[in-house]
Amino acid sequence: MYRLLLTSAALLAMSTQTVQASGRLTIYCSMQGDWCQKASEVFGKKYDVKVSMTRNGSGSTYAKILAEKDNPRGDIWYGGTLDPHSQAGVNGLLESYKSPMLSEIREPYRNPAASGKNHTTGIYVGILGFSVNTDLLKKANLDMPKCWGDIIKPEFKRNVQVASPQSSGTAYTALATFTQLDGEDKAFEYLTKLHSNVSQYTKSGSAPGKNAARGEVMVGIGFLHDHGKQKGLGFPLELVAPCEGTGYEIGGLSIMKNARNMDNAKKFVDWALSKEGQEVAAGVKAYQVPTNKNAAIPAEAIRPENVNLINYDFVKYGTEEKRKALISRWVQEIKPLAR
Repeated sequence: MYRLLLTSAALLAMSTQTVQASGRLTIYCSMQGDWCQKASEVFGKKYDVKVSMTRNGSGSTYAKILAEKDNPRGDIWYGGTLDPHSQAGVNGLLESYKSPMLSEIREPYRNPAASGKNHTTGIYVGILGFSVNTDLLKKANLDMPKCWGDIIKPEFKRNVQVASPQSSGTAYTALATFTQLDGEDKAFEYLTKLHSNVSQYTKSGSAPGKNAARGEVMVGIGFLHDHGKQKGLGFPLELVAPCEGTGYEIGGLSIMKNARNMDNAKKFVDWALSKEGQEVAAGVKAYQVPTNKNAAIPAEAIRPENVNLINYDFVKYGTEEKRKALISRWVQEIKPLAR
């Protein structure tokens, strides 16, 4: 009897350990930190899952996932520009998953990545542009820049910030946008002129907008929803969707290949694609346009239909070959230039 009780106790302990292990989820998040945190908390509480979350830029997150490919530490890649998600899918780093929530997602965002195999779903749309600190602009007695061509003028010398495409998906979107606007060679001529006006290449794509808001620089290039959050906090920013046309991002949502907590990863994708999951963003003043057609669009969001958008080629510019070639050229030709 004593031996039977011990066996039963051991089985119960094993069962308890299994339940605890299945109640976990590790998220690599590439959006605003407060959105990452809020979503992790809401999902964890709703489904009684212990969530661990690490926030980093999409370029850095891709590098981390690639380094961990033989022993994945994360389960979910939440947010960040589509291009590195696409690259991860093509390189076999992501799980193919066709969520039952796809019927609520606007068609262009259901399966937008380069592989075409449901490795990534779009969860939001954000417009590329720049913000201008109006106090600094007035103090310098300058006209409001309205175009990409304006911010390479000499009067903006050392008064522009943009992230590095080596670490930032936002900056890679800008690099790909300039290339699609004018062709690669002319884009690099533009980047050479822009380099003279850049005071700092930041690691994070959202940093230029924050620095412009605080008056550390006059012009910050990035996604306008990030800058709109700063404006909503009362900082003196004007948001500009450049006159020549501009690119945009689709925020990606992916499951890592061989994720340790696959069931919870799929559950998180279903939740993040839902109306509830996408409306978490507005609660932390994140003003991207949600892809779920039933989710409310924040009044502060810049809608794609109101902007001169280029026909951004997410498949071509999401491939490893194109992404690596453009970033390598930037590292070789632009980064070493004197300023």
